[in-house]
Amino acid sequence: MDSIINLQKKIVPELTDLLVQRYQILRQVSHEAPIGRRALAARLGLSERVLRAQVDFLKKSGLLDFSSSGMSVTDEGADILKELADYVRKLQDISFLESTLSDTLKIGKVVILPGDSDQEDVVKREIGRTAAHILSKLLSDGNKHIVAVSGGGSTMAAMAANVSGSQPNTVVVPARGGLGDNVELQANTIATVLAQKLGASYRQLYVPDCVSEDILNSILKEDIGVRAVVDIIKQADILVHGVGRASVMARHRRLGSEVIAKLEADGAVGEAFGQYCALDGRQVYMTNNAGLMLQDLQHIGTIIGIAGGKSKAAAILSVIRASRQDILITDEAAAHEILKMAKEQ
Repeated sequence: MDSIINLQKKIVPELTDLLVQRYQILRQVSHEAPIGRRALAARLGLSERVLRAQVDFLKKSGLLDFSSSGMSVTDEGADILKELADYVRKLQDISFLESTLSDTLKIGKVVILPGDSDQEDVVKREIGRTAAHILSKLLSDGNKHIVAVSGGGSTMAAMAANVSGSQPNTVVVPARGGLGDNVELQANTIATVLAQKLGASYRQLYVPDCVSEDILNSILKEDIGVRAVVDIIKQADILVHGVGRASVMARHRRLGSEVIAKLEADGAVGEAFGQYCALDGRQVYMTNNAGLMLQDLQHIGTIIGIAGGKSKAAAILSVIRASRQDILITDEAAAHEILKMAKEQ
């Protein structure tokens, strides 16, 4: 197949662009069906005239179905979409990009999805769906597992929504607490959804974020329930986490203006588990909270980081340099930007 792809790129490169475009149309419709032509054109950044020609072709080919409520992918279209996914990866040299990024970052496994999460929400969902598949496979070994999740947002939510299986012996927990903090409250919600999809049990952790060390120690000492959940979190053998941009996460956590200014001065670009990291991997600030910290990651069997978008490249690189990662699931735009940054340094 590789030789055929190479010939195609050299002899009819325009065919490659057309195939990728039709793949993107099918992928977008499959995620948002039923969807109208105008909305689909806006999602893909195409003119309605260009889109009309492509969707008409896909309809005539039996891959798209039109109704009064919008377009949807036919059963044949869904089958073609699955087969196209691997072909498109080869067309865009995704496998080579994965191995290059894996070697550069010294990560055992890197999975890259075509596209840019900053431009296409569907790519975020694809990252989440891929993470769900990998997690389900890890949990299918018949052993007991404690799964910790950290970070909110649509990518982590997509991961939880797409997990499947029956894992009654698995316990799902948020990696950190956070009362009154929307981002960390999402981690509790994601843990709940993930557990329900797996038929697993779950624990929730509600501890005020960014409290003083004395108050945090007092909570852990006096609240037996909180302490019990923290003990379970510390025993997690699988961690799935998102990565945030330092400036964005600092505002979400309502850090003071002096702290935010210090983060900027110290070069913080990425955040995970309340730890703020510079591009070279230095930990420049951390918030007080119960749950996992970067130094706890060495005790976890498998760590899966999921994040995409060119805008998050620096954040992803900083967190990877600051901690051990086993699997990174990201997108093409972030991967190219990370490699560019690594090369410049």
